[in-house]
Amino acid sequence: MSDVAASFRSARQIWAAPGSSHDRVIGVLRIVLPLLIGVLSAFLVMMPLAGSGDVSFLLDKNKVDVAKERLRLQSATYRGEDGKGQPFQLNAGSAVQKTSAEPIVQLNQLSAEIGLRDGPARLVADRGRYNMDNQQVMVDGPLRFSTTDGYQLDTRDATIDLKTRRLQSGGAATGKVPQGTFSAARLNADLESHIVRLDGNARLRITPRRTR
Repeated sequence: MSDVAASFRSARQIWAAPGSSHDRVIGVLRIVLPLLIGVLSAFLVMMPLAGSGDVSFLLDKNKVDVAKERLRLQSATYRGEDGKGQPFQLNAGSAVQKTSAEPIVQLNQLSAEIGLRDGPARLVADRGRYNMDNQQVMVDGPLRFSTTDGYQLDTRDATIDLKTRRLQSGGAATGKVPQGTFSAARLNADLESHIVRLDGNARLRITPRRTR
């Protein structure tokens, strides 16, 4: 080992030797640093308790994102009963209610299962609006109503009252009953009793039953 390296090593040993200035600094820091950490921790814990606890701020409504839709659902189902206690079920692929003050729910891919006196019936449409207050469905576009005992009705832009089981079309309608077929510019139907009133260009074709 050279004389220069030996001199540097001797200087470092002297600097780190017990009782040196470096040794005294390390000893002081070992006591002071834990005390400082304890004081800082206590300050952070006690600071919220020293305040009043009330926080006030100003909110600019022009800079806040507002939800355009109150509620959006996938695969929604609504259930209820008519005036006679018969159940109905309204299903939709998606449903949107815009505001809490508006009872109208926008429905897509909707279908309704209606319990009638003679058996269940089914109503299918692409889209419509359901009023939860009066339990009416306003269909936008084509609609098909069918029963298990051979009744079928096709129309468009119709209003269905699920409580009274009545349907009023807003456009041309065609239908099929066990006795034949019919068509008209508009119609009003009592779905429970199978009574249909045809208005405008009404046509009815009766198919006599064949004798055995």
